[in-house]
Amino acid sequence: MSAPSATARPTLGAGMRLQWEPAQEAHVLLYPEGMVKLNGSAGAIMSRCDGVRTVADIVTDLERTYDLTGLAADVTAFVELALQKRWLELRA
Repeated sequence: MSAPSATARPTLGAGMRLQWEPAQEAHVLLYPEGMVKLNGSAGAIMSRCDGVRTVADIVTDLERTYDLTGLAADVTAFVELALQKRWLELRA
């Protein structure tokens, strides 16, 4: 699978649900077979994957929120991994 383009619109995969777990102080991704506890960066990216925002929009929002630059490669790499794991899918 190739890296998603900056105009791709990632959204949660079928059967996936993202939620904040106060007891774990982390976002978790729930699916029929189990659960994945996400680290802070992954949770921040996944929470913005709504099928409306593009990868570029997500990068811009994260860079603005955390007062950082140069996040495009890391966000793209995570989205690619999440697509491979079927945590995310792309909206047309």
